[in-house]
Amino acid sequence: MAASSPPSPTPTNARLHLPASTDPPSDANPPTPKVWLVFGATGHIGRSLVDAALSHGDTVTAVGRTRENTMAQMQGWHARCLGLLCDVRVRETVDAVIRRTIGAWGRVDIIVNCTGYGVIGACEDQDACDLRSQFETNFLGTLNIIQLSLPYFREAAAQRREHENAGRYLIFSSTSGALGVPGLGPYCATKYATEGLIESMLYEIDAFGIKATLVEPGHMRLDEATGLDDKVGDGAGVEGNAGTNHSASNSTSNNVKLKRYGHFLLKPPSAPYASPTAPAGHARRVVQWLGNRQPTSAVKSAELVWELGHCRYPPLRLLLGTFAVESVRDRLRSIIEEIEDWKHLSFPTAEEGGRRGKGDGGREDEGEGEEEGMEMEEEGEGDEEGGF
Repeated sequence: MAASSPPSPTPTNARLHLPASTDPPSDANPPTPKVWLVFGATGHIGRSLVDAALSHGDTVTAVGRTRENTMAQMQGWHARCLGLLCDVRVRETVDAVIRRTIGAWGRVDIIVNCTGYGVIGACEDQDACDLRSQFETNFLGTLNIIQLSLPYFREAAAQRREHENAGRYLIFSSTSGALGVPGLGPYCATKYATEGLIESMLYEIDAFGIKATLVEPGHMRLDEATGLDDKVGDGAGVEGNAGTNHSASNSTSNNVKLKRYGHFLLKPPSAPYASPTAPAGHARRVVQWLGNRQPTSAVKSAELVWELGHCRYPPLRLLLGTFAVESVRDRLRSIIEEIEDWKHLSFPTAEEGGRRGKGDGGREDEGEGEEEGMEMEEEGEGDEEGGF
């Protein structure tokens, strides 16, 4: 990987659109104004999304992070933007933000969760505090938002017109929700959990006309101007310069000791995982290799997510960027190949066992097949009672 160079960024003048099958907004299908509630609005993708929504005439509540941002930082973004603070791990603060949004704008149409926290380091090196912080932010924080806002969306469903969506969730996941990444084990676990939560919930809420989409960005650039108050940053930098912005980590030298990157904390490796080629150091090496030359534009991605909020038929997943598409597709291919390699070990049903005995010829084989089928039938009854 070190011998290669990161892909060149896509020209910013190229305009991307959702496929026509989603019925996205267009000149022939003009969007109606929406009210957005964006958790994690001080991260780069969050600020880009807030700017995109405001530029298209929508109204936004932008929620910053308690103890990382101040109310002063959240003010003055735009006349149609309400700035608030919240800790998604604390249900009372989430509930207060939802209530204040509805009180200020009269309703909320789209709820976005861009919050996230990760620790880059070997699984063995991450202690209980690291694990708890990641799960409480990424998984339980998402669950808090959903559980506290769903009653409002369900009430809105009773007032909606036919074929009109009652509300929408846009939950930022990651390609780490589909891949196992060395150096990001617990973070991947939180994203796998979030993916399972949203996919399961989608079946439950579809009857109310409520939609949900998992947004999975690939490697995303952090150095683009968002058009909003870029002083509200993630505090990323190299060790010894924690107050500098993301561009401070551009160097790809092996001597660079990163302290934080976006919403990721880089944890020093223990001795068993400290060698230059240790698999557990993969995520750290990728960060140092890419610097701020990631191929996926946060600003262009935000435009697609804005369309996602206004389209009629949103997908369950929206993959953003070539890396996201290719890595997830390769992972799914490997799973299918593995299934094909091992499918001969599947256990036959009673009917299949009987047919196999007849095909081999002879009454003795037929009897063995039936006996085997009866045994498997009994085992199957036990499995059906005890599991899914």
